[in-house]
Amino acid sequence: MTLTAPVRPNTWRLALPPETTLINANDRSTHPAKRAGFVKVIRQAAWAMARHDKIPALQRAHIFYVIHPDTKTRRRDPGNWSPSAKAAVDGLVDAGILPDDNHTHLLGPDPRIGTPVKGSQLVLYITDLDQISADHIALLNPPGASS
Repeated sequence: MTLTAPVRPNTWRLALPPETTLINANDRSTHPAKRAGFVKVIRQAAWAMARHDKIPALQRAHIFYVIHPDTKTRRRDPGNWSPSAKAAVDGLVDAGILPDDNHTHLLGPDPRIGTPVKGSQLVLYITDLDQISADHIALLNPPGASS
């Protein structure tokens, strides 16, 4: 019986610049026009970093994001920064990394919490799903969820 090592899919780390203003879903005080400016900055930063890091075009990917909250932040719920992750994923689509961010091309983005850093930071981990088996993808995607 011959055992083969599992194929480790390509994964890329895309870090937005520290102290980029991130959007928290609980922030109701920011005017929509100002919030739109934050979305634009995050989207453009993700586009620029993806191009700089030479992330290739992918057909399907799993993305999880790590929020490194500001050192002053006390309550740390990583899902609250999903609007920031959404803007960053839109930047990946703009850069041609993914054809679209719908369910046929993207699994996630799933939130994680990282160590606090001054000013906060958002980091995306992008894994090529075309390099892993359907059985492995099933482990990432709960029963009843679309793949």
